[in-house]
Amino acid sequence: MNSENEKPIRKPAWLKIKLPKGENFLSVGHAVNENRLHTICRSGNCPNQAECWEKGTATLMILGNTCTRNCRFCAVNHGKPLPPDLEEPARVAEAVKLMHLKHCVLTSVTRDDLPDGGAALWAETIRKVKEQNPQTTIEALIPDFNGNKEALQTMIGSCPEILSHNLETVERLTPEIRNHAQYRRSLAVLQYVSQAGTTTKSGIMLGLGEKEEEVLKTMDDLLNVGCSILTLGQYLRPSLQNIAVAEYVNPDVFEKYRTAGLAKGFRFVESGPLVRSSYHAENHL
Repeated sequence: MNSENEKPIRKPAWLKIKLPKGENFLSVGHAVNENRLHTICRSGNCPNQAECWEKGTATLMILGNTCTRNCRFCAVNHGKPLPPDLEEPARVAEAVKLMHLKHCVLTSVTRDDLPDGGAALWAETIRKVKEQNPQTTIEALIPDFNGNKEALQTMIGSCPEILSHNLETVERLTPEIRNHAQYRRSLAVLQYVSQAGTTTKSGIMLGLGEKEEEVLKTMDDLLNVGCSILTLGQYLRPSLQNIAVAEYVNPDVFEKYRTAGLAKGFRFVESGPLVRSSYHAENHL
């Protein structure tokens, strides 16, 4: 794996990112700003922001924009977060209404400072969104809640159509990439949710130094805990403070993994260099 002191690898042509433009892009941005909300699109420097916002979709991030963890791949601010904003659920619901979303993806920073990890506000947000937008389906991309089953039960009870939790990388690399998170605990979270009858989804990044057999084993691990939807995308280094890219993976390899995942039994596999966990999420239902 590259160290932060090594010369960065040159980005290949297939990672060219579309620049933002158009009325829908501006409209989504207005809805987000008007309701004082955060999006992982902005906070996470997502390469698909322009494409998704042009389609009228965005992944809204609740519980603030400061994470209590400091994962080495992530661009989101970390530190001591502000207390939860109890008016945020209503503002999220209003933004979803303004954007006319048929499918809404919600995510959050990790809040290890809260006893329930923020699960109560999560559930209230989903309830408010469904109240104002009864035809809108919801994907909740959740943190691990430290494996707290009460928090997970709260999430299951809020009835999102999909509960998503990302492994982010293969087991061997997890201690180096994910601050405080544990590979087996994340699998246990997905298993608990799956066994409750909720559709589960997960994603990993490629280009961090993983080997092919490790990617295939990760697929098997996810299938064994009932996960039915998988996303694979290229890790892109957000800043010099984040871990360096070890490899830019060719699109042909992503297609190979997509085919392998479907053959193994995933219901849906989204795989490509610019894929992120919420990319084309409306198709995953």
